[in-house]
Amino acid sequence: MKMVRPLGLALLIALAACSKKADQTAKPVGPIAAVQPPAGKQWTDIVSATPQGGMLMGNPDAPVKIVEYASYTCPHCKLFEQEGAEPLQQKYVSTGKVSWEFRSFLIHAPDLAVTMLMNCRGPGPFFPLAQQLYAAQDDWLGKMANLPAAEQQRIATLAPVDQFKAYAAAGDLYGFLGVRGLPQAQADACLSDKAALDKVTANQDRATNQDQVDSTPTFFINGAKQTDMASWAQLDAQLTNILH
Repeated sequence: MKMVRPLGLALLIALAACSKKADQTAKPVGPIAAVQPPAGKQWTDIVSATPQGGMLMGNPDAPVKIVEYASYTCPHCKLFEQEGAEPLQQKYVSTGKVSWEFRSFLIHAPDLAVTMLMNCRGPGPFFPLAQQLYAAQDDWLGKMANLPAAEQQRIATLAPVDQFKAYAAAGDLYGFLGVRGLPQAQADACLSDKAALDKVTANQDRATNQDQVDSTPTFFINGAKQTDMASWAQLDAQLTNILH
């Protein structure tokens, strides 16, 4: 895995989506009927972990499959979450025509610790928790960014597990997650999980080298990497084009 960049205060505050290479265009699938969810469920209630390290919401056999690569420390990803999470779920995922898979992509050092914490409770609460984490991004990320330079340098020299715990403490993520059902002892166990770390590392390598992800957010629709798409308005327009 390539080393993720240090915290970088100015970069974190003003992070912009990176330029993207020319990519494929998702092919239209045409009008299709809505798919009924399992009895007593809504498609937005159905979430599963994927082999690629993502969390997938909705009909796993949906004819239109969205994969979003996003960084927890990325302001553009926060903006997409604020503008797009609810309409994406209600307008598309709830119909069974579209599934939405979120895959973490590591941009800055804290992303690794945050990814392991977000995976800690499994698929069920993931998407509501992600929305809440992005909504609070200015707070917890600001606390990390405001650490004195000497403290940031000290954290960077720590062993991985101690570094993860230092970031969790610096951003008060223990408190944030604790009131949402993740005790600190369980959080520390997840941050110390070598197998989980190896999976995150392998997923990052796959995203970078196989899927050629170089910016966040990056969207794939039915395996086609989308060009110049970083907003809900752009994704909504593309989905409308594909489904109609």
